[in-house]
Amino acid sequence: MVIVTTIRREVLTLPAAQLGPDNPLPALRPLDEMHRIEDRDRDGLPRDMARQVGYAPLHSLLPVRVRDGYGRDREPRPVDALVLENDRLRATVLPGLGGRVASLVHKPTGRELLYRNPVLQPANFALNGAWYSGGIEWNIGATGHTTLSCSPLHAARVPAPDGGQMLRLWEWERLRDLPFQVDLWLPEGSDFLYVGVRIRNPHERETPTYWWSNTAVPEERRVLAPADEAWLPHCLDGVGGAPIGYERRLRRVPVPSYDGVDRTYPLNSVHPADYFYEVPEGRRRWIAALDEHGHGLVQTSTDVLRGRKLFVWGSGPGGRRWQEWLTEPGTGGYCEIQAGLARTQLEHVPLAAGTEVAWLEAYGPLDAPPPGGEWDSAVARTEAHLDAALPRADVDAAYAAWRPHADAEPGEILHTGSGWGALEVLRGDWKLPGTPFAESTIGEAQEPWRELLRSGSFPEPRRVRPPGESLVAPHWRDMLETAPATPLTEYHLGIAQWRAGDRAQAVRSWERALELAPSLWPLLRCLAVADQEAGHHERAADRYAEAFDDLCQERRDGEQWTAATAALGREVIEALLKVRRPERARTVWERVHPETRARGRFRLLEAELLLAEGRPERARAIFDEGFEVADLREGDERIGQVWERAEGGELPERYEFRMRPPSS
Repeated sequence: MVIVTTIRREVLTLPAAQLGPDNPLPALRPLDEMHRIEDRDRDGLPRDMARQVGYAPLHSLLPVRVRDGYGRDREPRPVDALVLENDRLRATVLPGLGGRVASLVHKPTGRELLYRNPVLQPANFALNGAWYSGGIEWNIGATGHTTLSCSPLHAARVPAPDGGQMLRLWEWERLRDLPFQVDLWLPEGSDFLYVGVRIRNPHERETPTYWWSNTAVPEERRVLAPADEAWLPHCLDGVGGAPIGYERRLRRVPVPSYDGVDRTYPLNSVHPADYFYEVPEGRRRWIAALDEHGHGLVQTSTDVLRGRKLFVWGSGPGGRRWQEWLTEPGTGGYCEIQAGLARTQLEHVPLAAGTEVAWLEAYGPLDAPPPGGEWDSAVARTEAHLDAALPRADVDAAYAAWRPHADAEPGEILHTGSGWGALEVLRGDWKLPGTPFAESTIGEAQEPWRELLRSGSFPEPRRVRPPGESLVAPHWRDMLETAPATPLTEYHLGIAQWRAGDRAQAVRSWERALELAPSLWPLLRCLAVADQEAGHHERAADRYAEAFDDLCQERRDGEQWTAATAALGREVIEALLKVRRPERARTVWERVHPETRARGRFRLLEAELLLAEGRPERARAIFDEGFEVADLREGDERIGQVWERAEGGELPERYEFRMRPPSS
């Protein structure tokens, strides 16, 4: 019996933590440049790699907001899903959470080909915060997990190249202002999920581009790729690699082994590590993760998607603790096999004005000989079985068949993303066949900017509330500069000027707005950040304290105000502690909502406040009572540092998130 490929809606019920509100304070501080290489170390890199490593790195999250409102209290919650299925495979996609493929089941064997996380637990791994582990994720924008990790995408049915149905996902990526699409389909009788990806640059300027498809698979695997060398961040201990950022250097290492250890088995590394494989020109692009019997997942693509990478958490206590943090006790660990536009994730690729880049990926089961033994033989055996299951010519043919369908207009809309793309299309009058951004999707966040576009004036709010989102692209900055200089216009203009690097002018805009603004705290906070960035920490503390006083007088009931109080309160306390004013910090602490003070991030902050007050015993008691910092950042060692200041002795296992040896 032939089963026709179908796409259907489902609702999954998962133990999930609430995402909560976004942080309402604009992300003015520069990104922590973990993923970069010192200039002196580029000389030893291939010429194209050295050029792309230094090309247009991202220095700011603006206009995107930080997503840090989530917690760690999980309970069964409904999650919208779209299921794409033929007679061989069943793919489950989460359109409201970055379009991730959460599950890929091979129906004849019943095998789950991915690491499928049984819970939905946001954690601070995306560029803007909230991210979750498992499945296949689509990373666009800049080095790191995409800001769309936990955001809705547009989704619709589209005719597939074989006459069946295709699931199209699309959105507007705001860090680089680029539209992209991901087309998924299952040809009849195919053991492989085909994925066509396209990124377009509608601008009249060259734009930096970044893409990595990250696939989580069980870590009890051997990971194979057609490479004899890999680029690795400088190692700390000769036993396992450290994440990029602890040592800002890349070294070329042999594959599979160096220092006497075979690194293609994820658990052989002690510490988290990234291995960027050097796939030779002309070789087929693929990567596979196989168990001891030779069963597992293989990913391959057309040659445009040139990079391949293995990420491991390693067997050390920090990596194991992070894995537990992202799921629930008793769940197996995972590693990631990845594919990208460049050799490494430190690179950005130029996309010329008015052009696009596109490729095709394929994901499916592989039954090959056991992958153990000598590397070259294992790779050759695996590649031979891949060639038999899905010849390279078939992937190229599938790409050629898909390209005319990339412009096909969507049929039934299955999910709705944001209105930012619609706003940009309205402004630029762009035609983007295949990815319509309907003006009807413009919502409350975009409405003031549509008004600015239509009338030349930015509307003042009708009621008191925290300011809405800012836009910072040059065309929006130009409109703000010519609009009537109301306080809210000056506030947003200052943010756009700050993003452009004109900090002095940004400060002038915020200071002008202070003279007439009904709400002072948003402007005072911006000025406080500017003072901190300029090294004026005492003045920053004064402005922060004044901003918090103003907020407390103005705030109302509601989620937005609670989020604003939490975000600003945290920054104010940290600023006051930096200039050794614990008494003033304590008064701020007491004005923060009690439910906010009970959060793990604020419990850690309270321990720091107690240390500043000379009460280390009480600070240690907070650790003894237990807390969880829901938005703990990958690589953040603050918990351990506060524990050491409290003279707590050996760090308890529950707080062990260090991704490098304590002695480093």
